[in-house]
Amino acid sequence: MTGVTTAWTAHETTSDALGALAREGATGALSGERGIVYLASGRVVHVESAFTPGLGALLTQSGALAPDGWWEAVDGGGTRHRVGDRLVDSGRLAAGALEVCHLGALFDAAYFVLARDSRAHRFRSGAVHWLGAVRSVPVDSVVRESRRRRDLLERIWPDPALDTVPLTRVPDADPADLPARRGRTLTQVDGVRTAADIAAALGCHTYHTLVELRRLAAAGLVTAAPPPPAPAPPGPGAPPVAWDDPDAALLRRLRDALEAL
Repeated sequence: MTGVTTAWTAHETTSDALGALAREGATGALSGERGIVYLASGRVVHVESAFTPGLGALLTQSGALAPDGWWEAVDGGGTRHRVGDRLVDSGRLAAGALEVCHLGALFDAAYFVLARDSRAHRFRSGAVHWLGAVRSVPVDSVVRESRRRRDLLERIWPDPALDTVPLTRVPDADPADLPARRGRTLTQVDGVRTAADIAAALGCHTYHTLVELRRLAAAGLVTAAPPPPAPAPPGPGAPPVAWDDPDAALLRRLRDALEAL
C-alpha cells in the first residue's frame, strides 16, 4: 500500500486525493476537515460528516424504520460490517429503500467534506465502514455532484456559513405565503439549531434543507444566530478561587471501583 499512501499525500485538496486513491483502486478511509470518505476498490461506499444526520437518524426520523429495528441491526451486524444486510435480511427495510436513503446520506455528507476542499488529513488503508456494502459510487461522480450542489446553493444565497452555524429568524420579517416545505423548515429555526439539526428533526436529507434555508435567507427571513456572549471577567478585587487538596483515599477507592467493573 505504499503507492496509495504516496498518491494521496501528494495532493493539496481532498478531491484530488480521492482521485488518486480511485486510480490506485484503494480501499480505506480518507479523513478530511469535515468528515470521512470510505472507499472500496477505488469507489466511494460511504461518507460521514458531523454536519449531516447519519443514516440511522434519517431512517428512524422519517418513519421508514422503527428505532429498535435500527439498533438491533447495529448490535447484530456492526462488528461484522453487515448492518445494511441485517436490515434487509430481517425484513425491516426493503433493499431499494435502504439504497435510496444511503445514497442520499452519502451525497449529503460528501457536500460538506468537499465544500471547502481543503487538504485531507490522513488515509487509513483497509478501513471498512460498519454499515457494509450497499451501493458504491465513482469518485468523479461524488466530486461533480458536490460541486453542482455548492454552485446551486451559492446562486440562491452566497453565504456558506449558514450551512453550519445556529440559525435564527429575522425579527419582524413576514413569513406569509411560504411553500409548505419552506414553512416547515422555518418552524424549526429557533436560534439554536443548525441546518443538520433541522434536517434531522424533519427526517430530511440535509441538502434539501439547505436549499430551503438559503431561500429563507434570500427572502430576509433567516440569518445566522449571534454568538453567545463571552463570560464576564472577574471584577476587581475578586477573591481567588481556593481549591482543596484532593482526598487521596477517596480517589483510590474510585479507581479500585472502576477497575473492578
